[in-house]
Amino acid sequence: MGKSSKSLKNALQSQQTRFKARAKASHAAQIAEQKARKMTGGRPISGGKAKMKTPLTKRPTVPFSPEDTILLIGEGNFSFARALARPSSSRTELAHLAHLPAKNITTTAYDSEEEVYAKYAEAKDIVASLREWGVEVLFGVDATKLEWTAALKGRRWNKIVWNFPHAGNGIDDQDRNILSNQKLILGFLRSTENFLKKGSIPNYNAKRRRRVSDDDEDEKQNGHEDEMDDIDASAESRTASDRGTVLITLRNVPPYTLWDVPRLAKNPPLPTQGSAPPNPRYIVLRSFVFHREIWDGYEHRMTKGSRAHGTGKTGEGGEDRTWEFCLKDNP
Repeated sequence: MGKSSKSLKNALQSQQTRFKARAKASHAAQIAEQKARKMTGGRPISGGKAKMKTPLTKRPTVPFSPEDTILLIGEGNFSFARALARPSSSRTELAHLAHLPAKNITTTAYDSEEEVYAKYAEAKDIVASLREWGVEVLFGVDATKLEWTAALKGRRWNKIVWNFPHAGNGIDDQDRNILSNQKLILGFLRSTENFLKKGSIPNYNAKRRRRVSDDDEDEKQNGHEDEMDDIDASAESRTASDRGTVLITLRNVPPYTLWDVPRLAKNPPLPTQGSAPPNPRYIVLRSFVFHREIWDGYEHRMTKGSRAHGTGKTGEGGEDRTWEFCLKDNP
């Protein structure tokens, strides 16, 4: 392994160590609070009067608008592209997407067309439908080297979306697995820089209870500080002049939380080669629960080991969470 690779590995492992320490401290605090609540019969432990709060009914956040141009990465069997292009009429939260032109969607897979059809029996029919509707379908697209795909060159999108990215190396050692996926995410965020539409920073704060500062994000990048965004932070609050955004969805449980994606986006490690350009810095706009059940027919398929032919799924236990980023202006 070269010196530059070791430097990147050391930087990422240092981030992992800090993240694990914060997660351990947070978990200990939660346990202590739970014990204190048990001792007080479940009442709040603060001295003041507790206010009764009425639970809010959370409308699922749908981060797309009919005016968006959308690039989907790593689509597997293309079932999410199908659900986006033809949203169910029974899903009122998706009603506005009935006006999203199919030609505004470009969906991609890392594998070749033949490999996709070999892995996922249903993919051939899905792709045929997508093409019939006018969706652009591309194969052999590397998320970390988008510029290598001729059909993408010179184009920019409002939304670049990667649901459940994974390096797929089948590494048993957790630390090496985390490192492999962190490198994948860094490569993706570096590659998307020149494919995002330029414009002003989107403002999703109009309906938020408070604005989360950069300092808050630095201290609280544990996947929970932005859950307030789930109240009703929809894409309709965007304007045509907004810059494009990157959306990454992951399981909000270990080991995925240990990838520390928000921090990789905000504060990427320094280049490990003198001639290599630094990774762009992103702003964390918001995070929200990804409700896969509203996307009728969508199934995230796994690709490794016994799940190599689309028989495996994710989704058992915990939640799915989407992080949305935009490029930070250079100082």
